[in-house]
Amino acid sequence: MKRWTDVEPLEFVRRMREGGLSADQVIDVREQPEWDYYHLEQTTLMPMNTIPGRIDELPRDKPLYIICAHGVRSEAVCRYLHERGFGGLQNVLGGMAAVASHAGFEYD
Repeated sequence: MKRWTDVEPLEFVRRMREGGLSADQVIDVREQPEWDYYHLEQTTLMPMNTIPGRIDELPRDKPLYIICAHGVRSEAVCRYLHERGFGGLQNVLGGMAAVASHAGFEYD
């Protein structure tokens, strides 16, 4: 059973623009070269394979928005974090590719 919420890209962008999300809440799980290509300013880079070693850096007292390129890795990270007791997990559907058109940039 899924224990996180999928958030639509438009809603995610709206929340970011309204200033309701801090960088420690938006976790980008892509790799460094993907981040270098394009990233949202209000995010923290934490590549998927580094999550186990950096899990203590993640806040447990507020919702976490997990984003990747297309939504596959972010869903896997949501599953992993849920299994370790995290709540309030938000998977950004379609990842950066889906967010792009709503945030005013192109992403391959």
